[in-house]
Amino acid sequence: MKILLLGEYSNVHATLALGLRQLGHEVTVVSNGDFWKDYPRDIDVSRPRGPLAGLRLTARIATLLPRLKGYDVVQLINPLFFELRAERLAPIYRHLRRHNGRMVLCAMGMDYYWVSENTLHKPLRYGDFNIGDSLRTDEPALREQREWMGTAKEQLNRLIATDCDDIVAGLYEYMVCYRPYFASKLHFVPMPIVPQSPAPVVSSEAPHPVRVFIGISRGRSAYKGTDIMLQAAEAVANRHPGHIAIVKAEGVPYEQYQHMMDSSDVILDQLYSYTPAMNALLAMSKGIVCVGGGESENYDILCESHLRPIINVEPTFESVCHQIEQIALHPERIPPLKRQSIEYIERHHHYLKVAKAYEQIYQQPL
Repeated sequence: MKILLLGEYSNVHATLALGLRQLGHEVTVVSNGDFWKDYPRDIDVSRPRGPLAGLRLTARIATLLPRLKGYDVVQLINPLFFELRAERLAPIYRHLRRHNGRMVLCAMGMDYYWVSENTLHKPLRYGDFNIGDSLRTDEPALREQREWMGTAKEQLNRLIATDCDDIVAGLYEYMVCYRPYFASKLHFVPMPIVPQSPAPVVSSEAPHPVRVFIGISRGRSAYKGTDIMLQAAEAVANRHPGHIAIVKAEGVPYEQYQHMMDSSDVILDQLYSYTPAMNALLAMSKGIVCVGGGESENYDILCESHLRPIINVEPTFESVCHQIEQIALHPERIPPLKRQSIEYIERHHHYLKVAKAYEQIYQQPL
């Protein structure tokens, strides 16, 4: 098949393309590389800097559109698949629809259904927009509500979700938000990870001190809960000197970020998530234990009844503090969890297995 992957989120499309190509398909990735992360792509559509950036990018895409025809499958990473206003993306979507075959929308990040469902109906016990029955009031959450609800972004998301042939959710949480509206064409496929080669060798010795890694995204720390996770780690470090060493990456280039992660035993990631996303999954493939989203729903949707590599936390300072303290006091837990993490990625997120799952979706009759 001839497959076009538009947009990027945390290396999902670039990694999926590797798997699909190994299965014999012709794949083109068109993206901005997910901004500063600069992931691989075949055609770059990064938004230019300086005056008239939107118009310049629109012109660039207009010259590109004649080449984006005749594909068997076009997959969008998000309704905002290019860095353009929703009003400009709607006619581009219609053009792609007219001139290609199967249209697939990914549910993998911020969009109208994610914001609206979690704000209005609260299907999750906690998440980006609610804790129990209470709505979160931090500015990033409020900003996303303003941008996606009752706006052109909402209209665009509704248009694409209603018109497309398939919707693929990459996490349990996104599946829940699309299911009330599009159950008949909704699929769950885990996110793709390329396993480490050679496979990591896990020492049987308990690490001392336990190296705890946390990445801080400027402006989104409170929204993702890394502010609370960092405070908890620092509290444990002060309470038990010498037991843990905190490795903090903030505003560093992606290669340096990866290097800092590589030397760690544990990663703290996404306090308000039920499931590990790409950052945590990549860490787990390296034999790094994730403290974050490991709710039972995550294992159930994968039909995983044995492995439990993720140290799950509730979205509170006390819960994170307790789990990190248990790691600090019982580092012998780390080696077996590291081995489980590697096996978990191999079993559920291997990029070739994921590519085959996408292939099955693409090959279904329209």
